[in-house]
Amino acid sequence: MVAAAFVLQACKETIDTSARYVFKYDSILSYMQRHEVYSEYVKLLEVVPVSRASESTVAQLLSARGHYTVFAPTNQAIEEYLQTVYEENPDLMSGPTWDDFFTEHKRDSIRKVIVYNSIIDSGDEVEAFEVSGFPETDGGEFQLNNMMDRKVSVRYSGVDSIFIMGTAPVSLTERDILCLNGVIHQIGKAIAPKDVTMASYLQEILDQDREGILVAAKVIQACGLMDTLSKIRDEVYEDLYQRGLIPDIPSMTSLGFAEGGIGHAPRHRNYGFTFFVEPDDFWRSQGMDPHAPTSTLLPKLMDWLVNNEQYSKTYDTFTTDENYKSESNLINQWITYHLLPMRLSPDRLVFHRTEYGYSYSNPYRYGVPVCEYYATMGKRRLLKLYESAESNGVYLNRCANYDNGRRGTGHEISCDPDKVGCKVMREDSLAVGNDIVNGCIYPIDAPLAYNDQTRMNLGRTRIRFDGMSMMPEAMTNDIRLLKTREDRYFHVHIPRTSTYNYFENMQQNDQMNFVYYSAYQDAWCNLHSDEMKGVGRFEVQFKLPPVPIRTTYELRYDVLANGNRGVGQLYFGSDPENLPVTGIPLDLTLPARASQFGFEADTEDDDYNAEIDKRMRNNGVMKGAMSVCQNGNTGQNERINNNYENVRRIVWRGTVDPDKTYYLRIKSVLDNDRKEFYMDYLEFCPKEVYDNPETPEDVW
Repeated sequence: MVAAAFVLQACKETIDTSARYVFKYDSILSYMQRHEVYSEYVKLLEVVPVSRASESTVAQLLSARGHYTVFAPTNQAIEEYLQTVYEENPDLMSGPTWDDFFTEHKRDSIRKVIVYNSIIDSGDEVEAFEVSGFPETDGGEFQLNNMMDRKVSVRYSGVDSIFIMGTAPVSLTERDILCLNGVIHQIGKAIAPKDVTMASYLQEILDQDREGILVAAKVIQACGLMDTLSKIRDEVYEDLYQRGLIPDIPSMTSLGFAEGGIGHAPRHRNYGFTFFVEPDDFWRSQGMDPHAPTSTLLPKLMDWLVNNEQYSKTYDTFTTDENYKSESNLINQWITYHLLPMRLSPDRLVFHRTEYGYSYSNPYRYGVPVCEYYATMGKRRLLKLYESAESNGVYLNRCANYDNGRRGTGHEISCDPDKVGCKVMREDSLAVGNDIVNGCIYPIDAPLAYNDQTRMNLGRTRIRFDGMSMMPEAMTNDIRLLKTREDRYFHVHIPRTSTYNYFENMQQNDQMNFVYYSAYQDAWCNLHSDEMKGVGRFEVQFKLPPVPIRTTYELRYDVLANGNRGVGQLYFGSDPENLPVTGIPLDLTLPARASQFGFEADTEDDDYNAEIDKRMRNNGVMKGAMSVCQNGNTGQNERINNNYENVRRIVWRGTVDPDKTYYLRIKSVLDNDRKEFYMDYLEFCPKEVYDNPETPEDVW
């Protein structure tokens, strides 16, 4: 019933059944009509409408042209689901059949749950999913949502056993049934996720006193975070979009973009959360009983946090009383460092796309290490997510040692015991994804804290972050790096701030049109092969992620330069209403090889190469990074290629405080409304790295 409440509303439509294939082969519908094992499912398809405002049924949809992936439940699977609904919800029905529902509304809602959760519509550009195209990661999700507007996950067990949404087994023999308009996979259980929120999932743990992450649930409740974690969707944006007040860009090139067709506005603005949590077994090992009353448990936890210095002596100020809802409280500060304000599925914790040595054709062979930097909830602090070919999984705050010389491989070679970080146990039984509509939960194998050691580990490294990593909404709403060719995810139009401020951490003026280029599998020599662009007399401002320690940093701005770009004046500071100017305007058309930068290509003489780098730094620029490649091509990276278009502009240098929020503004200085704002990635680089006489900054 809850799931049905979130079904997409659409404009009134009628499926054009005259466009059906007329060859001797089957459509999805005709195939299932000929096989008795699907007869109950077909009956549902014939009565469930495509949308609330549609005159067409899903059966008509599956008889027309398209690319549909159908996880078709057998008759027995549907019967078993009705039995479960009857046992768990006696207020819905008097018995386990369709005729036993108390009202037609309740019956129709359950029908929709079964049908909408079983179908993925790939649109016109993307083929339906055969097993060979399923997500590779255990617990990974199909990039496109099902008709319920939910992600569909895959679990693997053994060589051939596949489970959809964790519990629905895919038949070993009746899978990859190819039809004219898609693919059928027979499943032995109806797909019907509970659709609970992060808050209600944790509340259920509390109500049942269920061990696993019980301590974490009690802390979340005591800190007053349940209301926040219950948020699902921004209904203000939903209303504006449904009324056509959040428009698409009908023709990007007509506005001055160098390429692109329609710039599609996001359909929703959902809320999402990711929770990294120490399991109850850990707390038992520390002498705490997860089942103890909160009034007893949390004071013991407070003592443990203090005694084990799970805070920063240098930077943190906090209280240790029982006012856990206060952001000043140590327990509140500690637990919010475990939370990210975005939903990260198991296969999107980090991205393997364009790192040196990685190739789309061999996704199981990783290249050089990859990482993401995100700002946590509560008091904004920096959290690093990391994975390498050698790490055997994703870690939080891992700071390894690398073969990062000019002639090195760039790979991880070791990791000091005090810098290993916390492993994200995404395949653990306590990990939760699709059953939570607005988030994911991952157990970790070590305690997570933003103490002095963690801060110093992070503060002694170059912090390179993708421009889109600053926007939590981009991950939650399938904007960033979705692995699909469907056009609406390729060019995403983010509405102007005056219309609706979709990205909380970005403000833009009315004289520009902003589009995110996902560029999946395109050979762009960018970090992650995506770009942020705006055309017009642009003025755009970003809230930057926090730094871990107070020291001198360089702020760098990476540009893939070409003649389509504009010229922008940059401003940087902590007062968003009064940002100081930083230097002279940047000409974003100038590549690294521009004569005024003192560029020369790398030679066989590394001492001479170092002198070239120094000369370029004196001119305020750096060559691009060795680690960022075109589809992993080691001969076509940012630093060594035929065009040398990539350049890192050193835009500011000075002291940055971890307890302040900083902003970067870029404003066009041209009287031209057809030039591009551009951003790929930024870097905060501490002086200890860029000005280290013993160990010069690496080229990676």
